[in-house]
Amino acid sequence: MSGKLLAGLGLIALALTLSACDSSSNAEEQASPATVRVETVKTQPLSISSELSGRIAAPRMAEVRARVAGVVLQRTYREGSDVKKGDVLFRIDPAPFKADLDSAEAALRKAEANAFQAKLQEQRYAQLIEDQAISGQDYDNARAAARQTAADVAASKAALERAKLNLGYATVTAPISGRIGRALVTEGALVGQNETTPLALIQQLDPIHADLTQSTRELNELRRAFRSGQLQQVGQDQAKATLIEDDGSLYPLPGKLLFSDITVDPGTGQIILRSEFPNPDLDLLPGSFIRVRLEQATIQNGITVPQRAVQRDSAGIAQVLTVDEQMRVAQQPVQLGAVQNNRWIVTGGLKPGDRIVIEGLQHARPGEKVQIDETPLPLAQNAGQ
Repeated sequence: MSGKLLAGLGLIALALTLSACDSSSNAEEQASPATVRVETVKTQPLSISSELSGRIAAPRMAEVRARVAGVVLQRTYREGSDVKKGDVLFRIDPAPFKADLDSAEAALRKAEANAFQAKLQEQRYAQLIEDQAISGQDYDNARAAARQTAADVAASKAALERAKLNLGYATVTAPISGRIGRALVTEGALVGQNETTPLALIQQLDPIHADLTQSTRELNELRRAFRSGQLQQVGQDQAKATLIEDDGSLYPLPGKLLFSDITVDPGTGQIILRSEFPNPDLDLLPGSFIRVRLEQATIQNGITVPQRAVQRDSAGIAQVLTVDEQMRVAQQPVQLGAVQNNRWIVTGGLKPGDRIVIEGLQHARPGEKVQIDETPLPLAQNAGQ
């Protein structure tokens, strides 16, 4: 009986010892503050960008057309090649235009002969009228004939120039430099008969334009921010543009904003913004759908925080956890703007010098003390911030 009693007392003592150890361990855990990593808020100049959609457009585009009627004899260019202004593209049968030119030259020589004869007759009549050998009416008729034949010479010269132009139009040349597409007619086709037949299309591709659309609501918000002083407008010649291709990759060459249209599309309520990009390798082709990140404003003293540092409560209000000088955690509501490089732009709620929790948020509790982990971040993670 005494042995059982001693054994029972031993078990009780062991249980009390284990309970004391657990209590001591829990007390130590509660006494040990959570470890967090913080970031000190600082201000810096920030650019406000808008990502707009649009399409690529050629800055200059010329539709080559037949200016005279005739049969196409030859296409002298290679489809899809680069051409220069003045290069011969098509040859239209010049025979009828050469005949018209010869006829105009003959008509001019005839008119010049008639004018020569009328001029001599006017000179003879001028001498006879002094001697009163002819009537004044005859002299007036001679003078009128001389002037009429001179007008016939001028008309014949104009017809000759027109014949020369038509003969020149039989050789179709490039009106601008650029890349020419497929031929719209073939040899033997009758063109220009009662209409100006299109023959080919030439487009300039370097540099190239990107026509973007932006809603008037966004523009009005920017204007109000400019007037209130929250944002500063970027000069039109200083606005940078970054093109995002259809596969999500960034175009390697930067662009610039050229101008904003002054007319709003009544159907969509949007306005056109035109940007320009270098296109030396002709990677950008007209008609392609693209997106452009356009810098439209700047904030001189902007504040940003990592996206992972922002939490939202049940009401959807954004907030961050801050650490004060006594190492206590507090909740701080913030007003957020756009996202840039995985960071929120903070428009209100924080000031320079505030320390916000960026890691260990699940362990930090408002009102409790924490300790700060000051070990350097890896380079890749640090660059991401």
